[in-house]
Amino acid sequence: MSFFDVLGWGSHSWAYQLLLGTLTTVEISLGAYAAGLTIGCVVAIIKLYGPRWAARLANGYSTVCRAVPDIMLIIILYYSGQSALGALLADLDIGGDYSISGFAAAIVVLGLVQGAYASEIIRGAILSIPIGQVEAARAFGMAGPVLFRRIILPVMVPTALGGLTNLWMAIIKDSALISVVGYNELLFTAKQAAGSSKYYFSFFLVCAGLYYILTLASNVVIHVVERRIGRWMPRAH
Repeated sequence: MSFFDVLGWGSHSWAYQLLLGTLTTVEISLGAYAAGLTIGCVVAIIKLYGPRWAARLANGYSTVCRAVPDIMLIIILYYSGQSALGALLADLDIGGDYSISGFAAAIVVLGLVQGAYASEIIRGAILSIPIGQVEAARAFGMAGPVLFRRIILPVMVPTALGGLTNLWMAIIKDSALISVVGYNELLFTAKQAAGSSKYYFSFFLVCAGLYYILTLASNVVIHVVERRIGRWMPRAH
């Protein structure tokens, strides 16, 4: 039996399962990226404008999340987190079988890690804004959300875009780490297919090709976003 016979194209074939794994990878990446951006914005603001004790906590969070390997954080949350959840429910006399899903663990852990890196990117972008522009806006009566929307955001986003797009590319690859807890994303599905058919090289090559396609599609979207945001930036003549 050839590799293409094993791959198949029906609704229960390995080809179909790989496509479902690819969709799961995209879902994990989008969820973790959104969580990371939200966390990064909050942490960056705390570092810049929060009280000293809160800034120290934010810096400690960034240091820990960037120092500890992502795979270790996933294992700690998935296994130790389930034990802690079970012990808490037992103390509260709450019955039922509750567990942390691999999908939720992936989004939470990768979001926390991405948030640590995103906070530094956003913090640097905010610090790069010329203080004269902010002072001029305040002189015209701008403050709060209006100041952020009309002055800070248009200047900050083009500066932070390069780093944030790199984080998106990284999270597509990092989503494969969730395979260690047996969740059916792309890499785990490819490992299952390779193990059952013994076509290891072929299935992992297909898996790599699907990751490459995701990267190419991301590049197209990023290029469109960069062109639109580039309209905010002054052009040299």
